[in-house]
Amino acid sequence: MEPVTLTTDRLLLRTVGPQDTDTVYRICQDPDIQRWTTIPSPYLPEHARGFTEQIAPDGWANGSMFTFGVFLPTGDLTGMLSITLRSFGTGEIGFWGAKEHRGNGYITEAALAACRWAFTRMSIDRVEWRAEVGNAASRAVAERAGFTVEGVLRSSLVNKGVLRDGWVGSLLPCDLGLPSTTPYLPGKV
Repeated sequence: MEPVTLTTDRLLLRTVGPQDTDTVYRICQDPDIQRWTTIPSPYLPEHARGFTEQIAPDGWANGSMFTFGVFLPTGDLTGMLSITLRSFGTGEIGFWGAKEHRGNGYITEAALAACRWAFTRMSIDRVEWRAEVGNAASRAVAERAGFTVEGVLRSSLVNKGVLRDGWVGSLLPCDLGLPSTTPYLPGKV
């Protein structure tokens, strides 16, 4: 699949490439990004190069992972977001925000744009969000984007070789006023 570009009122979401390697490397030196995401730590120049030149383009090419750099109109990279296909009709969202751009709602705005695109163009009917228990910033972004936190999955995430408990949440097309590709009949509690 060819990469797509999305726009919002304030942002441009586009794939990343070799021109973004140095910026990705610089931003990923942030200890919070290394602590709470599954990127390698320490994060070396070859990790950034592999991400921008192989992982991100290959995900688009084989239709398994759709990675967007989140850019301001000035060209500043404010964060990264991807939706990875996990099973038929289900994608998992992951994101990080550059330290100097946190608190402006950019990642929430980008998450909503990417999820709308996934629901309307990719036949995805559920986007899952997962984060290690304690990652309050990630949870705040997910909740502001409309994700319903569904609970804690014990020993569900591996980060830096350690099993950790994880929060899980979901966003459905109906949460954004969009139709599903498959009818949805909520269960009764």
